[in-house]
Amino acid sequence: MIYHIVKNTDWQNAVQQGIYKPASLSAEGFIHTSKASQVAGVLERYYKHEKDLLLLHIDEHALQSPFTYEFSESVNEEFPHIFGPLNMDAVIKVEPI
Repeated sequence: MIYHIVKNTDWQNAVQQGIYKPASLSAEGFIHTSKASQVAGVLERYYKHEKDLLLLHIDEHALQSPFTYEFSESVNEEFPHIFGPLNMDAVIKVEPI
């Protein structure tokens, strides 16, 4: 299981479109995700003052886009990245943060 933090409005737009393609996919070529143990740190570093967030629980085995772990020097950890759109059926739970 991997996790992705998303604004509620962005997720609702994705639900209407039937696929999730965040800005990071165009800008960086991948969707940022985290292992369970990394979610709290990501929230603290990047979403400290954000409201109305959701945590997507993603079954990485159900992904249609390529997926791999890559090392992030800024925090000295490997993070999972999805290299393409997120297919909706890979999201098994959506949890308010």
